[in-house]
Amino acid sequence: MAHFETYQEYHRIEDFEEDSPAGEEDLLVHVPESLKGKQTSNITASNGFACMMLSEFFELIQFLFVVTFTTFLVNCVEYDILFANRAVNHTGPGHSPLDRNKVTLPDAILPSQQCTQRIQDDSWIIFLLIMAAIFWVYRLVKVFCNLLSYWEIRQFYIKALKIRMDELCNFTWQEVQGRIISLQKEQQMCIHKKELTELDIYHRILRFKNYMVAMINKSVLPVHLQLPLLGNVVFLTQGLKYNFELILFWGPGSLFQNKWNLHPKYKRSGNRLELAQQLSRVILLMGLANLLLCPFILVWQVLYAFFSYTEVIRREPGSLGARRWSLYGRLYLRHFNELNHELHGRLGRGYKPTSKYMNSFTSPLLTVIAKNIAFFSGSVLAVLIALTVYDEDVLTVQHILTAITVLGVVITITRSFIPDEHLVWCPEQLLQCVLAHIHYMPDHWRGNAHTSETRDEVAQLFQYKAVFILEELLSPIVTPFILIFLLRNKSLEIIDFFRNFTVEVVGVGDICSFAQMDIRRHGNPAWMSEGQTEASMYQQAENGKTELSLMHFTIKNPRWQPPQESSVFISHLKEKVQHDAQEGPSTQLLLSEAPLCTSLQSNESGTGVRNPTPMLASVWLCIRINTAASAAASVLASLSTSQLAHGSRGRPHGLLPSSLHPEATMYHSDRTAVDRYFGMIKHCGFEVSFCSSRQLCNSVAVFPTVTLISGATPCTQSLRLQR
Repeated sequence: MAHFETYQEYHRIEDFEEDSPAGEEDLLVHVPESLKGKQTSNITASNGFACMMLSEFFELIQFLFVVTFTTFLVNCVEYDILFANRAVNHTGPGHSPLDRNKVTLPDAILPSQQCTQRIQDDSWIIFLLIMAAIFWVYRLVKVFCNLLSYWEIRQFYIKALKIRMDELCNFTWQEVQGRIISLQKEQQMCIHKKELTELDIYHRILRFKNYMVAMINKSVLPVHLQLPLLGNVVFLTQGLKYNFELILFWGPGSLFQNKWNLHPKYKRSGNRLELAQQLSRVILLMGLANLLLCPFILVWQVLYAFFSYTEVIRREPGSLGARRWSLYGRLYLRHFNELNHELHGRLGRGYKPTSKYMNSFTSPLLTVIAKNIAFFSGSVLAVLIALTVYDEDVLTVQHILTAITVLGVVITITRSFIPDEHLVWCPEQLLQCVLAHIHYMPDHWRGNAHTSETRDEVAQLFQYKAVFILEELLSPIVTPFILIFLLRNKSLEIIDFFRNFTVEVVGVGDICSFAQMDIRRHGNPAWMSEGQTEASMYQQAENGKTELSLMHFTIKNPRWQPPQESSVFISHLKEKVQHDAQEGPSTQLLLSEAPLCTSLQSNESGTGVRNPTPMLASVWLCIRINTAASAAASVLASLSTSQLAHGSRGRPHGLLPSSLHPEATMYHSDRTAVDRYFGMIKHCGFEVSFCSSRQLCNSVAVFPTVTLISGATPCTQSLRLQR
């Protein structure tokens, strides 16, 4: 593909004037590519042009504020007066004798001339301000370029897609995507192919992201560090990730010659050693640049963290003990061709069960110590509060407010180590609930959910916010050494990866071959792909990511027609599901176990796998159904044919009964088999799951979790697939 003008330019509709409505001859349309493609999906997810531009604008203001305010605090405040180390005497006629020694805020602020002189006399401050000004101007130019891009996309939405910005929040991504596909058929925006598919659009938006997901999946990037005393540590920060992307995708000397094409020399194997040496030199220069800029980046990181988190910590000291999905976890758990808002929604639904699992691990020793520290601190705090209530002059005693604040923080922190006295420890069930959303679980986790090793590995994906802040603060120091001493050693492996796993798609450009979700090329025989895949161990995606990504994409895009090998895989899955449903237990059996179902529902726990064998990742799929009970049963039947064989998906958005998609034949199924399992199906608003007492299969696949209503007893049943 020599030219891809359509990726960078807009084509006027005069070229297709016979197909254009009257009055729209000057309409500019395009199919977003690369950054513009990301912005198109981001505009949809961010609810419009104004929201995105305000975010960009306030980022500029925020940087300017941090620099200006820090400069003011360093040079324009007289701290001896502020801390009452030097007396102040107000002798003016307007001051009463009682107020002459009282310190006011203006007393501690230097006059503007004196403040300016201090700044001018400090060459180090001048240098830092110049550096900050250069960066701010760079950001300003970038925001201006983004503004032009956003405006073009806004016009595209309004004129071509017929979506007003005030209505955008009412549209799903699937609806926007459908309009883009229809527009391509009418106006041939992309000149290299007649029709665009959903997968083409995802490939354009997620081109580089799919490469990153694949490299994490195949352990190409050095994010696992072996440290003394700490053992295996995962380290991936925003700064390190930015450097990876800069080196590989869009920086000077990167592997891509533009936003859609890998440089041809990296596609040939003849000079791989020379290319590896060249990449090694680029990485070395980037590492040295990071080392040179380390002091400035570190200062910025510290200041930004201080201004961002100090007030939150003062107000909610326990917030540092809250958890968040790590950056590594977001890449490790991300499916191929999964948009940001899809990933955010899936992991957001998994936040609560993952928190419950991590919080179920307690240390009896720490609990005893924390209870006693909380008791002593609380006793002293109670006395101080009682004294201040009795006489407010107690507050004027030096450091009394500091003592009250510190004691409150200590009590809050210690109470976070004290578990709920009503907590029931069931790690296997909790981990299965986690699996319902994250979809990926190493084999050695099964049956070992109670061990500290499993907990530590989950913590790599779901880290404390305090750990996140600490890693970001250390990132400017650690990143140069990872680039120089670790990433350089991976140069040849990276060159081979891009040569072996890059394919050229007409109308799209070069993409990661894993993103094609080709069962034949990248399938894993252990995930129902046996006999359907020709992939070697090197070519197989780890942890069944190819199969799980295919299932996820199929659910999210029911109109998408998969390739032949993928269709065979899905059809085989459908047959397995229907066969299992026909041989499943009766409704009477489920109702006989209703008390246990109710118990499990009250604990919001999932299926407990007692004697697990090597099996597919068992996953629940919680779906939102807004139709009547019969329609919901039809949706379940439709989903169950393609939803899950080896993993499962997060709750699909915009998924409709198969009757609304008559052309999607893979979603048609006989609902009588499912009706044997379920009475009246009704959306429950939360996810619970109960495994029937029948023997577990060698391989497990679980379907969407729904609520069974029969009489007044709610229960759930996870359908399971025999391998």
